[in-house]
Amino acid sequence: MTAVGLAVALTACGDGDDPAPPPTSPVPTPTTTSSATSGATSSPNGAPDLAAPQQVASGIEVPWGLAFLPDGNALVAERETGRVLQVSPGGGAARQVYRVPGVSAVGEGGLLGLAVSPAYATDRYVYAYFTSDSDNRIVRFQLGGGNPAVVFDGISKASNHNGGRIAFGPDGMLYAGTGDAAERSSSQDADDPNGKILRLTPEGEPAPGNPRAGSPVYSLGHRNVQGLAWDSAGRLYATEFGQNRLDEVNRIEAGKNYGWPEVEGKGDTDGGRYTNPIVTWSTDEASPSGAAIAGDTLYVAALRGERLWTVPLRNGTAGEPRAELEGRYGRLRTVAVAPDGALWLTTSNRDGRGDVQAGDDKVLRHPARQ
Repeated sequence: MTAVGLAVALTACGDGDDPAPPPTSPVPTPTTTSSATSGATSSPNGAPDLAAPQQVASGIEVPWGLAFLPDGNALVAERETGRVLQVSPGGGAARQVYRVPGVSAVGEGGLLGLAVSPAYATDRYVYAYFTSDSDNRIVRFQLGGGNPAVVFDGISKASNHNGGRIAFGPDGMLYAGTGDAAERSSSQDADDPNGKILRLTPEGEPAPGNPRAGSPVYSLGHRNVQGLAWDSAGRLYATEFGQNRLDEVNRIEAGKNYGWPEVEGKGDTDGGRYTNPIVTWSTDEASPSGAAIAGDTLYVAALRGERLWTVPLRNGTAGEPRAELEGRYGRLRTVAVAPDGALWLTTSNRDGRGDVQAGDDKVLRHPARQ
C-alpha cells in the first residue's frame, strides 16, 4: 500500500461532474421492475439492442459502480449512501447486500467503483474504490459479513477529480483509474498514485510486469480516469475528462505518458514523450465516465453530453463515434456488459448536476441481439 499527501485544492474544470448541492426532491425506495418482452433472451455474442431498453431498477440514489456476480445478478454502488445493492435482470426488489463503512460523500467523492473477484466462486470477494475522510482507497469484502480489508490506500482526494473506476483485466490483475485530485503536477509524478492507471495484484501489491518494478503505476499523465475496458485482444482503453476543451478515449499501453497537464486532447507529443488519444470530444458533448466493449464496439457513458457514444474499434484504432440515446435518459454514468451480453446503463441525474426525471436514478438493460 502506498501513502501520499492529501490534495484538497479546487480548480475549475469541464467535467460536468463538479460538486453541487444535492437534489431536494425525495429519494424513493429502490425497486426493480422488468419491461422485457416475453421470451426475450440475450447472447454474449450479440450486439446490444439499444432500441429495446428494459428498466431493471429505479429510485437508486446516485448509482456509480456496477459489477456482475457469476450468476448474472448485478451489484450497484450508491455513491452517497455507501450501500451496495443487488439488482436482478429478471425483476424483483433491489436489496442491500452490503454497506461500505467510512464513506465520505463530499463533492464527487463517495462510494465509486466496484469489481468482482475473478475467483469469486472460491474467495467471494467484492472490491470497492471509495473516498474516506482521509483519502481514496480500495477495499475488499464478502457480501453480508465483516468489515472490509484495505487493499490499497493513500490516493489523494479532493472535491473533484477522484477517479474511481476499478476492474479486473484479462490478466487477472486489478486496474484502477485515479484522478489528479486537483493537483495537476501529480499526474506527471511517477511516484504519486494520482493521475494514473494503477495495476495491482488482487492483494493490492504492485503487479508483476509493471513498467517499474515495485511500482503500482501502469500509465501516467491522466487528469481523471473513470472508464476502463478491454477488447477481445486484451487491449485496454480508458476514458478521461478534459479541462475546458477536449475529453478523451485513450488506448492504454504500459509505461506510456498521456500528457496531462501539458497536453489536453491531441497535441504536441514532445518528441514522442506523450501519447495522443484515439478519440476526442468537446466537453459539452461528452464528459465521459463509464466504458465497456461488446464485440468490436466501445460504449462510453456521457454525463454532460447526456448520451451513449458508440465507437467502432479495429485493431486498436477508432472509427467515427456515433451518439445514441441522446437526451433520452439525462446524464449517463456507467455502462457495463453483463455475462449474458446485455448492455447495462446507469443514470446520474440525482447527483446535483442533472434534471431529475420520474424514477431516477435508473438502471437500464439492453438485451443482446441474437
